[in-house]
Amino acid sequence: MAGGWAMVPILICSAVALAIVLERCLTLRRKAVLPPGLGEEVRQWARAGQLDPNHLQTLANGSPLGELLAAALAVRNRPRELIKERIEDTGRHVVHRMERYLNTLGTIALIGPLLGLFGTVVGLIRMFMEVMGGGIGDPAKMAGGIGEALICTASGLTVAIPAYVLHRYFRSRVAGYCVDMERQATALLDDLTLTTPAATPRPRRAPAPSATGAG
Repeated sequence: MAGGWAMVPILICSAVALAIVLERCLTLRRKAVLPPGLGEEVRQWARAGQLDPNHLQTLANGSPLGELLAAALAVRNRPRELIKERIEDTGRHVVHRMERYLNTLGTIALIGPLLGLFGTVVGLIRMFMEVMGGGIGDPAKMAGGIGEALICTASGLTVAIPAYVLHRYFRSRVAGYCVDMERQATALLDDLTLTTPAATPRPRRAPAPSATGAG
């Protein structure tokens, strides 16, 4: 209330930022994105041939890593380049979902100080208007305008600084997950395309008998 009506957008931004942070903390848990042992388990399934459409659908719905590996297994009988292309396409969609709402959080971190500055300007304008109307004989009016300006500035920074730090934190976490998922997908790709039966050695042909001249 002391900050004036300019505090309303700052409070809205703080509520949205808090909701995004809680949602991303829940969604970007390591166990939810990269279930322990899933990569090795999927490679064992691929070696044993325990793959059917229902199995792959369950794997894809379980986690982002499972979706990436299921995309590779869906085209496991195709050439390596096609499998790799499918992994890359699916990876872009997976990363986009992991980064959901982070642009909004970054926008809040950017506009928080601007909203605080806006409130500061509004408070100073109100103070000068009151001084123009009643003179400088009432210090309480000036103090009210300065207080409103300082409250808005402090509130904007209070919202912006944590939002910026958490935005960078979630970005770095997603980047780390991408590296781990790429490593798991590459291991599965190698199992699908480089594991070939050893070539059977061809028997050596016996040398042809040498011709002998008649004596």
